[in-house]
Amino acid sequence: MGQQDAVLAIDFGTSNSAVGVCENSKIRLIELESGKQTLPTALFFDFEEKQIDYGSAAEQALFEGAWGRYMRALKSLLGTPLIRESSTFLGKRMSYIDIVARFLSEMKHRTEAQTGQSYTRVLSGRPVKFHGDFKRDAQALADLTECYQIAGFQDIHYMNEPEAAARAQAHVLQPNDLGLVIDIGGGTSDFTLFRSQGNGAIEIVQSEGLRLGGTDFDRLLSFDHVMPFMGRGSRIRHAFGEDTHLAPNGIFADLATWQKIPFLYAPDARRAAKDLLQYAVEPVKLKRLTRVLKDERGHDLAFAVEAAKIELNTKPLASVDINLDPLEKGLNAPLYALALAHSLQASAEQIAQTALHCTAQTDHAPDDVTHLFFVGGSSLMQAVQTATANAFPNAKIHHGAALTGIIEGLTLATQDL
Repeated sequence: MGQQDAVLAIDFGTSNSAVGVCENSKIRLIELESGKQTLPTALFFDFEEKQIDYGSAAEQALFEGAWGRYMRALKSLLGTPLIRESSTFLGKRMSYIDIVARFLSEMKHRTEAQTGQSYTRVLSGRPVKFHGDFKRDAQALADLTECYQIAGFQDIHYMNEPEAAARAQAHVLQPNDLGLVIDIGGGTSDFTLFRSQGNGAIEIVQSEGLRLGGTDFDRLLSFDHVMPFMGRGSRIRHAFGEDTHLAPNGIFADLATWQKIPFLYAPDARRAAKDLLQYAVEPVKLKRLTRVLKDERGHDLAFAVEAAKIELNTKPLASVDINLDPLEKGLNAPLYALALAHSLQASAEQIAQTALHCTAQTDHAPDDVTHLFFVGGSSLMQAVQTATANAFPNAKIHHGAALTGIIEGLTLATQDL
């Protein structure tokens, strides 16, 4: 494949992204950061340095308290009206389409710097379903295509992410084995049922998708275990009389949602929080809410929830503390293993049921599935693995390519373009 024909494979994820190229029929995953083959899908607009930081540098700027605006999980805005919203950053008016394009362009430039080639062709992964609604799903794909065009790509192709992972895992199967990819990313869950035809060839039998992922897990945990410290469930007095009502959930739901946090730093949201504080029965809690919005510490809370989730999922602990220093110095919220399982139980069951629906649309029964491939960082959650493995009792479990399975498959597939 000559330089003009070179195709870049991009796994643009809600939480992490990766890039691959095929060189002499061999996969090369690009080190987008020193020693790392994945890049956090995050940006930080540094108002003091007047620059944009990407990936781990963006996270570091946030943690160090730099003056600016942090953004993550922007992929989840595709197909929604919010992706067309615009704000002024570094003296320039930008829509979120433009911001996503800048992130894609940065990955393109980093790859070109390492390979010495320029790329105008791309094979991008995509969820089986961005959204449950067909029109919104089509709009999300149109939005993503526009982002790639702004980033400098002219020839744009897509492949369902779990189908790419299936290609990468074909070597594990024997002829006629039936594999099922369980791809749980930051924003969506995707499933592909495939049959091995031998010699690395596969037949895609069925694919299915669900708009539910790791950022939703974070939202559920934050809403249940952190937002009560800021007034969720508190009583608010009426402006006249002695009656009270519950604080509205909307502002807490948005503050618990990665991609919506930046929108809460607008004057209207801050004013709404101050109004709640004025009539709050528990003003200490609502004062924390106004402080978080004023100081723009919403993402610090989201990271604290994510860190506690990961620690409790990977270590044999009965509980961990969610660090709530952004709310109040020394404040912690206990997160118990049983509470984690309870908060995520309905989501895990929904994922398992969608996996079963994927097979139900074919002539195959769950018992026919011989191999389960868990892909995506959120697929490592024990609640997800348990619910899904129980649904396919005869299947052998694989999770060795959880973080690179999609980009490996996409890179292999660039040879077919």
